[in-house]
Amino acid sequence: MNQHPTDNHVVVNDLRMHYRDWGGSGDLVVLLHGLASNCRFWDLAAPLLTRNFTVLALDQRGHGSTDKPDSGYDFATIADDLLGFLQVIGVERPLIVGHSWGGNVALELATRHPSVPRALCLVDGGLIELSAIPEMSLEKARVDLAPPDMTHLTMEQLLDMAKDYLPNGRGTASEIADFLQANFDVVDDGTIRPKLTRENHMRIIEAMWDHKPSRSMGLVNCPVLLMPARQDGDEAVAERRFGREKAVERASRLLPVSRTVWLEDSVHDVPIQRPELVAKVITEQAQNGFLG
Repeated sequence: MNQHPTDNHVVVNDLRMHYRDWGGSGDLVVLLHGLASNCRFWDLAAPLLTRNFTVLALDQRGHGSTDKPDSGYDFATIADDLLGFLQVIGVERPLIVGHSWGGNVALELATRHPSVPRALCLVDGGLIELSAIPEMSLEKARVDLAPPDMTHLTMEQLLDMAKDYLPNGRGTASEIADFLQANFDVVDDGTIRPKLTRENHMRIIEAMWDHKPSRSMGLVNCPVLLMPARQDGDEAVAERRFGREKAVERASRLLPVSRTVWLEDSVHDVPIQRPELVAKVITEQAQNGFLG
């Protein structure tokens, strides 16, 4: 199991993109993070996957150590970034694993370039369709999904807050410190600034409002493994769970080849909360032949 990845950069259409090469052996897996995250989100799951796969984790446009232009945050451009990345590094037919918004990016790639991915794994994502949520509007989405203002915090204060980040006692703040630090820059007065600027974050929210994956799922011709997370809890959790179950049911009808494995007792950031479970499900579905 590789615990010593290398950090590399490639240039794709004038965009300098950063990725982590975890090595490993077997078929290639490309890991995509979600909104306002970075490739180090996968630091706990990636080494587990290297037991059976060759693993790369990518910083997408505006995130982590990849360039941060003021445009190009629509799904078509983000998917073309991914396509260009695969072409530059000479990869054919990878298994693409996307978390949250990253799952939507993976689905967009499979829609626009159906011959590229061997299969998709959508980890509590890929099905986000803001305009289909009852009583949702673009204005409400801008408010609900806007990033919290953390610019008054120091990195030490952020890491102290992270002690309560991992539920159910799984993991420690030290295990995700590198992931959290990779989301921010430290300025001269010691406070932090998000690497994904607020302006670019809002551009992605607007793109998510326009994105309607249900209209194009029928064009996806590779196997799609849906890996939604769910847990029992209070009324608010139950409401989100109901909405997620409806989205999964709809996707199962629309996708030509799909399978659903529910990640029980899991939160949205399940690759951090339960990396062993995420790696286990992906590995099992590959070994039983579903993922090609």
